[in-house]
Amino acid sequence: MIDTKLLDILACPACKGDVEYDAKNEKLICTDCRRKYPVIDGIPVMLIEEAETSEIE
Repeated sequence: MIDTKLLDILACPACKGDVEYDAKNEKLICTDCRRKYPVIDGIPVMLIEEAETSEIE
């Protein structure tokens, strides 16, 4: 689980958009560009090269 205070300050490193937590898939999803960043052992990996991108971009 990600702390809500942490979610409030995190931003997508690619577009600076807000992120929301997908607990089921353990990913942070950018609300703007839709990149998905993994959360490993409760730690968000906010590296652009580690992000999954939507196929509909």
